[in-house]
Amino acid sequence: MLANARAVGFLGPGPVEPHLLHADGFAQVAEAALGGEPREFVDLGTGGGVPGLVLAIRWPAAGAVLVEANGRRAEGLRAAISRLDLGGRVKVLETRAEAAAQLPGYRERFALATARGFAGPAATAEIAAGFVSVDGALVVSEPPVPEEGRWPEAGLDRLGFGPARPEQAPGGRFVVIPKVAPAPAGVPRATGRPTKRPLW
Repeated sequence: MLANARAVGFLGPGPVEPHLLHADGFAQVAEAALGGEPREFVDLGTGGGVPGLVLAIRWPAAGAVLVEANGRRAEGLRAAISRLDLGGRVKVLETRAEAAAQLPGYRERFALATARGFAGPAATAEIAAGFVSVDGALVVSEPPVPEEGRWPEAGLDRLGFGPARPEQAPGGRFVVIPKVAPAPAGVPRATGRPTKRPLW
């Protein structure tokens, strides 16, 4: 699965094992934060399948929405879902995530959102706020070296999130951000604005 994604340039060069380990880290951190596997989750910018497709395999009872705006990558994900016979519970959403987060069928629906290399912290949090339900969580992979100020409490609070909590797992460093209140109606903002004009 991931070898195919690497062959067409959707994953970086090198062995796929580190990607699988990283996805496993997402799973461990998410399960600890939620008290078990999520009923449904959304993965932002799934690309070659990490972590979204790997998590969908690990969690056989979970529904999954893989958000990928790039047409070639989205088509590759759909082909992988077909090969793995996951079509009954895993869906590819080929659109901009900030637009999808405002749709009634996806608005604050998911117990978990995951993001690996999706966007900067402010844009990732703003877009995820539209997907994650109250009492759910956002889990994001973090740089190897910690950076101060990536997840300011005041910025997260205005999106409905609580304070970010750093976590370590065998696959790398992560941050867990709990959703404690509904997102404001205008969050996320219109297409392109979260990345072009980040909130912090």
